[in-house]
Amino acid sequence: MNILDQICEPNDIKKISPDDYRELAKEIRRFLIQKVSNTGGHLASNLGTVELTMALHLFLTFPEDKLIFDVGHQSYTHKLLTGRKDGFDNLRQFGGMSGFPRRSESPCDAFNTGHASTSISIADGIVKARDLNGDDFKVVAVIGDGALSGGMAFEALNNAGRFKSNMIIVLNDNKMSISENVGGMAAYLGKLRTNSKYTGFKMNVEGALKALPYMGDELVRRIKTSKESIKSLFVPGMLFENMGITYIGPIDGHNIPLMLNAFEAAAQSQNPVLVHVITKKGKGYAPAEHDPSHFHGVEPFYCNTGENKSLKNVKSYTDIFSDTMMGIGESNPSVVAVTAAMADGTGLKKWAVSYPNRFFDVGIAEEHAVTFAAGMASQGMHPVVAIYSTFLQRSFDQIIHDVALNHLPVTLCVDRAGIVGCDGETHQGIFDLSYLSQVPGLVVMAPKNAKEFSDMLVFACGYNGPSAIRYPRAKAYYGCETDTPIELGKAELLKQGKKAAVIAVGKMVKVLNGVLDELESDGYELTFVNARFVNPIDYEMVDKLCETHELIICAEENVKRGGFGEAVAEYIAENGKNVRFLNISLPDSFLPHGNPRDIRDSIGFDPESIKEKIKKSIDEC
Repeated sequence: MNILDQICEPNDIKKISPDDYRELAKEIRRFLIQKVSNTGGHLASNLGTVELTMALHLFLTFPEDKLIFDVGHQSYTHKLLTGRKDGFDNLRQFGGMSGFPRRSESPCDAFNTGHASTSISIADGIVKARDLNGDDFKVVAVIGDGALSGGMAFEALNNAGRFKSNMIIVLNDNKMSISENVGGMAAYLGKLRTNSKYTGFKMNVEGALKALPYMGDELVRRIKTSKESIKSLFVPGMLFENMGITYIGPIDGHNIPLMLNAFEAAAQSQNPVLVHVITKKGKGYAPAEHDPSHFHGVEPFYCNTGENKSLKNVKSYTDIFSDTMMGIGESNPSVVAVTAAMADGTGLKKWAVSYPNRFFDVGIAEEHAVTFAAGMASQGMHPVVAIYSTFLQRSFDQIIHDVALNHLPVTLCVDRAGIVGCDGETHQGIFDLSYLSQVPGLVVMAPKNAKEFSDMLVFACGYNGPSAIRYPRAKAYYGCETDTPIELGKAELLKQGKKAAVIAVGKMVKVLNGVLDELESDGYELTFVNARFVNPIDYEMVDKLCETHELIICAEENVKRGGFGEAVAEYIAENGKNVRFLNISLPDSFLPHGNPRDIRDSIGFDPESIKEKIKKSIDEC
């Protein structure tokens, strides 16, 4: 019987003999590699935290104690050790187990997480509530060195240092976020990793002094009162201790007894303690160790080689972005590229190699990325900021206050817009049209296909003002090809029909193109318009459609509230247009994880359901 099979309930790991810990870690890694190879998921981060999670489960008691994972994509071992082994067959699938902590899934998941740099703030709040309620459970926040570069983490550290109450912050240091870490915090942690002689020095000096007759203990006491002076000789900056947080480390994040000792010692403190552990991302699987960025989030793959099971012969929209940027870079030296720890994911890797002096990865710091770009734009540069839709939400104030208010030429390239699927609620890019289109002066575009995306990017980089282009995580579409040039605020008429007109936004052009073909074979001839711009909306086109049609239909893969369709409906109502209106959009709710096709089917957003809604509305006219 495998050791892993003995773990069926929370805290079962405490029944395992310490002699079997190493074998259990190997079994967990084999299990994760096998399961993730079938479902896809976050592999490298989970392989790197197996022993760390085991040590935390030996130290804590679930669900009484609270363990908060930053981001949460490294929680697979935690799920295994809390009795959810069977759930891995449907990991990240529709109706199956989430790839992130979910309170609805288990009481052992203390908080729903999915974005970086939040865990210490959450832990601060839980600790304060614990103390106010008179409870005494343990609270541990696990944060990666990449997430520690986020401004929210520093705000939380600053607040935690004021607490006179125990909480443990585990700094999981693997030198990586999604891409390799950058910036001052990365350099600081690098010095800490190489300066482990402090820990040995402290222990050796203390032991030697205590051995001195008559005066040893007194010397130790006096030296401890001036420990800041001694530490500052060996530990650069003393950042954490100067914030009021006791620092332990760095220690081996794959040595379970060593970590257990550190956690037990940390629990004795009456103040917050940071335990700095060093781990290897992708540990135990050669392909992931060799290329941890690729195996951060991976599609189903072959275990023996690490190669993806699906062949990618068609370029994605991210590929189109990458290729177009390279062309722009040659002709426009004022264009610079900015991203937030996702050079690979956004397609800026080639740009970084070709134009290293015009590429800026600011780490997990989306707010800073946007304002940093605004600063460059104020001095004649044209920054292109590439960030996933779900993460750009964090920069809403900076987009308003620093970019739009100053009317600066910053282009926001909003990757992974719309339903992205398996990562679930925290990663669906379904709010961007709503929060971007309400910003005055911000031009918001959505391309119908690959060529239009490229044309829009060229247009944006030549536009002397703020702009945003949102595009999906999908293979690029090459249908509906036209030569109509991009003109600010102008929609594109694709097909003239009668009675009903459809205005589609971005990727919905592809969906509606197929739907309208089917409707035409059923005898329905509809006018078809490509919106192109969500801000400003082409209301002149809307006026023309209202004059010659009985029904106006808008389609977008964005929530209804604040979206394109709602804006068009409001305009029609305010101007007394005598037409019916149908809004095809996503529900105002968080969407679960799963295959995008399954998600669309579940909410009636699939092509067949859309076709039936349109037919019904036309028949009612």
